[in-house]
Amino acid sequence: MAGSGVVDTIRGWIGGVTDVAVSLLALAVVLQVLFGSSVVFVPVDVIGNISGLVASLGGAGLVGLITVGVLYWIWHNRH
Repeated sequence: MAGSGVVDTIRGWIGGVTDVAVSLLALAVVLQVLFGSSVVFVPVDVIGNISGLVASLGGAGLVGLITVGVLYWIWHNRH
């Protein structure tokens, strides 16, 4: 099928962008842990945003737990 090569290319590109984004997120967390929330290269409070997300999912009860499960399943089965 001719379209399958294009789909695989796009999927590979999106996977690469996602990997870079996750690496940048991890770098931002490490920089904020080392230097505090006023890191020049990280204009947002990454740790605060992650904490807020976890708190909102935790406060959602079963719906939050299902959401975390779905996100984990998507991340785990992406390749």
